[in-house]
Amino acid sequence: MTKTVTFNFHLNLGASKLDASKAPRVNSSGMGREWLRTSPTSDIRLALMIALSSQAARQSQRVVESLASESFKYVFPRRQNGQNPEEAFMSVPDLETIPYRVIRKEPGYEIRVVESYMIAETDMSGESGFDFVSSGQAFNTLAEYIFGKNTSRETMPMNTPVLLQRNETKSQKMEMTTPVFTQKASEEGTWRMAFLIPSKFDESNLPIPDNTSVKIRRVPSKTVAVTAFSGFVTEDVLEKKEREIRRALEKDNQVRTKGSVLPEIAQYNPPFTPPFMRRNEVSVEVEYKA
Repeated sequence: MTKTVTFNFHLNLGASKLDASKAPRVNSSGMGREWLRTSPTSDIRLALMIALSSQAARQSQRVVESLASESFKYVFPRRQNGQNPEEAFMSVPDLETIPYRVIRKEPGYEIRVVESYMIAETDMSGESGFDFVSSGQAFNTLAEYIFGKNTSRETMPMNTPVLLQRNETKSQKMEMTTPVFTQKASEEGTWRMAFLIPSKFDESNLPIPDNTSVKIRRVPSKTVAVTAFSGFVTEDVLEKKEREIRRALEKDNQVRTKGSVLPEIAQYNPPFTPPFMRRNEVSVEVEYKA
């Protein structure tokens, strides 16, 4: 297909005047031979430079507007309806998140059916999923992939949450789930972090990471029990919340914890969010009792 460009402007160049609006259409095949033969070379170059500059400016404006829109959603979060006063103050960025539906709510937790989704994950270098240096390194590695350090140099929209999860040990089989998430293996003591891949991507069109430490994984659909809490996440807080949800599930007459699954941590907010407004979730995979 021939791409046609029309110059719609009038240039006053001192003694000479270039009226590009009177010029014939300039296309990639004919290049407006009549006008090119009769116009000064400097006029032609200037006309092309202005047209290309105008096109580049429009493209840059669209990129800036898109980034500003995504940043606004991240910086100015929306409130969620909570089950208790603590949850009433929590907020999450208005961004794409993990697809799920709540099928039942109980005091202190809810049961969700989570649809399949894709994540980009990387191992963390520290012995804790909440170590500032190792978590920062993992976050930056994943952010580079999301923002263009991939085979197609494509920038993907920001999503939430960030998922943390322990790496499985040789004696454990663990399936990944949820937002940026961290998990730690009791024997190996290592963690991994994951970002949610936008739903418009799948195995057929997803850009490949330049960094080989970034792995792409599809998480299968599953049923999970989830409890939400505010504040900053530490290992002590995680252990406490894990004990609470496991105890609660022992009294549930419909579902139980699935095997020896490890808990998953989802963190929804940027670092500057006040502690009482932060939304964190701990989830464990469950199965229905026979």
